[in-house]
Amino acid sequence: MTDYITAWQCIGCGKIEAPQPCIGVCRDRKVLLVGKDEYEAALAETARLQAQLDAVASMLLRFDRATPHKGQWESAYRALQQQVREIRAMLDTGSHPA
Repeated sequence: MTDYITAWQCIGCGKIEAPQPCIGVCRDRKVLLVGKDEYEAALAETARLQAQLDAVASMLLRFDRATPHKGQWESAYRALQQQVREIRAMLDTGSHPA
């Protein structure tokens, strides 16, 4: 997991301070920070999207391996169409198969 730095933020101007013992080499530089809640929400969303991507990749792999039996190309084609609909529905809802 990530280590967090405890800091104090002014509720008026937004200035952030995190005092540390200075060893004489300090220089101020601009940094961009996000709150812990926002960061953890982004991590959770990233994990959700990765799981969804993995599920879709697994489903798409079936297309690569599909070989219809002789004389069965139309039913195989219809089955693949249905699977594409399932993938699209999954992407639209943001879920993934169990």
